[in-house]
Amino acid sequence: MPLVQDGPMRALFERMHGLHRAAGQPSMRTLQRATRNPTRPRGINPTTIHDVFSAPRLSRWEVVRAVAEALEGDVGEIERLWEEAREASMGPLGGPPVGAGSTPVNEVSAIVPVEEPSRGAVPRELPPDVAAFTGRDTTIAAMHDLLDAAPERTAVVISAVSGTAGVGKTALAVHWAHLVADRFPDGQLYLDLRGYDPDMPMQPAEALARILRTLGVPTGEVPYDVGERAARYRSLLSGRRMLVLLDNAINTEQVRPLLPGTSTCFVLVTSRDSLAGLIARHGARRLDLGLLDGADAERLLHTLLGERAAAEPEAVTTLVELCTGLPLALRVAAEMVIERPEDPLAKLVSELGDEHSRLDLLDAGADERTGVRAVFSWSYRHLPDDAGRLFRLLGLGPSSEVGVEAAAALAGVGAAAVRRPLDTLARAHLVQRSGSGRYTMHDLLRAYARDVAVREESDEDRRAAVDRLLDHLLGSAAGAMDAAFPAERHNRPTLDVPARAFDGPEQARRWLEEEHETLVDAAGFAARQGWPSHAGRLAEVLWRYLQNGAHHTDAVRVHTAALEAARVLGDVRAESTARTNLGTVWWRWGRYDRATDDYVRALTAFREIGDAAGQARVLTNLGAVHYQLGRYDDAVEDSRQAVQVFREIGDRRGEARASDNLGAVLRRQGRWAEAAAVHSAALDILREIGDRAGEARALDNLGAVFQRQGDWKAAAERHRDALVILREIGDRAGESQALRHLGAIEARQGDFIAAAETFRGVIAIAEEIGSRSRESDARNALGTVLHKLGRYREAREQHGAGLVLAELTGDRYATARALEGIGHTRDAVGNPALARRYWRAALEIYRGIGVPEAEWLSERLSR
Repeated sequence: MPLVQDGPMRALFERMHGLHRAAGQPSMRTLQRATRNPTRPRGINPTTIHDVFSAPRLSRWEVVRAVAEALEGDVGEIERLWEEAREASMGPLGGPPVGAGSTPVNEVSAIVPVEEPSRGAVPRELPPDVAAFTGRDTTIAAMHDLLDAAPERTAVVISAVSGTAGVGKTALAVHWAHLVADRFPDGQLYLDLRGYDPDMPMQPAEALARILRTLGVPTGEVPYDVGERAARYRSLLSGRRMLVLLDNAINTEQVRPLLPGTSTCFVLVTSRDSLAGLIARHGARRLDLGLLDGADAERLLHTLLGERAAAEPEAVTTLVELCTGLPLALRVAAEMVIERPEDPLAKLVSELGDEHSRLDLLDAGADERTGVRAVFSWSYRHLPDDAGRLFRLLGLGPSSEVGVEAAAALAGVGAAAVRRPLDTLARAHLVQRSGSGRYTMHDLLRAYARDVAVREESDEDRRAAVDRLLDHLLGSAAGAMDAAFPAERHNRPTLDVPARAFDGPEQARRWLEEEHETLVDAAGFAARQGWPSHAGRLAEVLWRYLQNGAHHTDAVRVHTAALEAARVLGDVRAESTARTNLGTVWWRWGRYDRATDDYVRALTAFREIGDAAGQARVLTNLGAVHYQLGRYDDAVEDSRQAVQVFREIGDRRGEARASDNLGAVLRRQGRWAEAAAVHSAALDILREIGDRAGEARALDNLGAVFQRQGDWKAAAERHRDALVILREIGDRAGESQALRHLGAIEARQGDFIAAAETFRGVIAIAEEIGSRSRESDARNALGTVLHKLGRYREAREQHGAGLVLAELTGDRYATARALEGIGHTRDAVGNPALARRYWRAALEIYRGIGVPEAEWLSERLSR
């Protein structure tokens, strides 16, 4: 359980965790799928679902209800508990607490009271316990002893389980973790570091990003720097009783950034490496896992084979010897025996002995894994032709996990034809089912499959198989993007592979979510293993999906792969496109310095090669960054140049979107008549060409101008029309902005309670998509209406949270708004001197960026 005091909040959390356990502890991704409905086609974001099980945040009722329904709980009971928790913690308006997850970053924000960071979700990530686990009693006892002694230690306790491939390190670690799970009430983290994947070992940065998301950090809130991620991770685990299982580490350097800093956590690492550095520097206790002794190995076979083993004890003993006591080999051999019930065990063991001798002669005894290779070979040689070929080809792909359709592409057959060989491989223990229609392969088996493919498949056939797989992923991704984002179809690259047809945006988005990690892995694989053009095209196809979903970490990986691929090809245009896409990731992430650097380098290259369209795209984005930084003159210049270039090359959509951006800058500068004219002209073009997403943004921006001009009715009509379109196309970022504007109208008309609820909804969306800038803006807006309601402390907390977020992104306008708001709350409670201090700080920023608020605040200070 989270560290929550007794009371209504804890009662709610305990009940939700009870429902989760009763349902078999489904993953957040599984719950996301279970919360889909016609009005919520993608389901609830996994990070948002995590919040339902975390502290001290009280999730919105509609989210809690959806999760409770997915877990088949008593919704009436959960609603009662939620109402009691809300009344106890938040008061009549409800909603989540503020300021969670951040810390002050300068002297001004240091005096603003902000709540402690959220403790995050309670992860239950252990894989299922191993069936028929046998032996290892001495090692398990040593691990128990180490855990029992942990309270006496002042540093984090680390157990490093080392041993050869296939010896059962993961099985032991997972089995022991299940035995002691109840001693870690704050959760159990599990991460496969893929240390011995020849193509894609997981880097510490990627590992930390995944852990932080598991702990409830929104995707957009994950820091970029590895050191910052590690620090955030240690802060979230501080004082928590948590088990961290790091599986398949390649070396100490991969593990070190993933170590918590608190003695309340227990870390379990598995590796083929001895991890000497972990022992010498961090005091880890190494447990060397050897082969199963004869008695335990025979006991395992008796458990797996039952009466057949009891009937032929001598054959069992020989089988143990041939498998050299290696658990993976024993299990694969046992499955082979089970698949041939008509043959005596002695006959099968004799066959294995012959195979062992054959490999011994071929390798001249040089391969220390001859035993396990013999078992693999024995099992492989008895596969039907289609299953044997599929097994070989599965070793060639970019990931250890594969779906049915991807496997079919590798084999060059239809999905229906590949299911039987996949089932055959699963029964033979050569692959494992990992979910609906998905399969994984042990890295030792994968290496063996690759070796067999090299021996038995020609270079041309191997390359053709990978070509088919990457073409399948690229064509499917293109089809999914066309279905999910039809208005941008013309912006995607022309492909020489057919795009897959999807039955509407819901199915397309579901496919993108299910294949997310495979697609990211495929981009890196393609860039580094000889398919650079696939890497670049995958990045271009996926960029909108990665951007809208705030998948910043994965977007950096994909676009960096595209950048590497472009360099390999010597393609300056592709390199500049990759830099442009990377710049957009940094911009959305709030890393405006990195965004500016990539945009400027891309712009320079596009100018050198005379690519006008590329120049215009970069200028449009660079203007948006300058807008966020309060450099409005630069933003106007960038946007005007972009409009002019788009107009010259006849790109009407680009012209309209750049014009819409220009209007937003003019609006911020108080040039409302000019802004209205620019937005209206952009809206006409976007409607004419059928750009629904652009139309919605232009409508929303035009409504914001009408607000500034005091025409509330016209403004509300534009915002509502925009909202309909944005929800229809699934643009969550645009939806949050339209809701923010509607909330402002409610506040202007004096309906502060309704406005507060609207702004809380905006905050929820901003957290879901990881947009710091939108969350900062919404928290400032909520602070303003809470002030109107006389709830000065809560208003100050909201402005404080908005200030922290604004400073993290470098948004000077939002920083000034937060400072001004805090000043108003200080003045309201009788501290005018402190209020004026905040107002002067805000005024200095307003004047520096040249906005109308400077005049208004100056008048206030002159009174």
